[in-house]
Amino acid sequence: MPSSHVHAITVNPKDGQVYLATHDGLFIAGADGWTARGPNIDLMGFTVADSDHFYASGHPGEGTDLPSPVGLIESRDGGTTWTSLSRGGESDFHTLTTSSGGIAGFDGKLRISPDGTEWGTGTGLQGAAFSLAGGESGAVLATTELGLSVSIDDGATWAMADDAPLMLLVAWADGETVAGIEPDGTIHVSIDGGRTWQKRGRVEGQPEALGATGSGDALRILAVADGSVSESRDAGATFDELQP
Repeated sequence: MPSSHVHAITVNPKDGQVYLATHDGLFIAGADGWTARGPNIDLMGFTVADSDHFYASGHPGEGTDLPSPVGLIESRDGGTTWTSLSRGGESDFHTLTTSSGGIAGFDGKLRISPDGTEWGTGTGLQGAAFSLAGGESGAVLATTELGLSVSIDDGATWAMADDAPLMLLVAWADGETVAGIEPDGTIHVSIDGGRTWQKRGRVEGQPEALGATGSGDALRILAVADGSVSESRDAGATFDELQP
């Protein structure tokens, strides 16, 4: 592992490669192992908006000319360079996501923005958001200590999903497909945007990060737990160690 603290794992749609957002910056899986990309930033919150288009938050590393905390920063070249967008010196978003209507992040409050510069706050979210996952048609999911919360208006208002399992992390894969993981590593998959869930396999160790892409037979789930990365190519039924 390239860092002792991994905050997010995802796939860049441009190249299909696995990206790790860590305490020591961004890393990409390749034939020669994990390769650093861009400046040394403690990427506490990280999300992929589109091919090579990322948003992040956290703390600047040595030699990085960014405020502390960095607020919301943006990269449009796959993480090679970053630009400050807003809330520099104010917000350390520990989780970020994009949805069809904009960006949602949690920095002690649930904040929403249509463009990453002007911000409002969501209402009705009970408890702190451990992770956020945004999809189509204004849908955003949040995991909290009280359970899964759902928004259908890009994070403006929230309601509890009473029948969902108690999950630590969620990741929107594609369309209506969402993956989730319990604190004990049990994997769940929803194919209807988080309304119903099916229990799948299990990842060994304490979960740190979760990513997902694709749907149906092409659903790929990535998990970081206890200092290792594993992936499933069968919709979460089985997991094998990722070989960069």
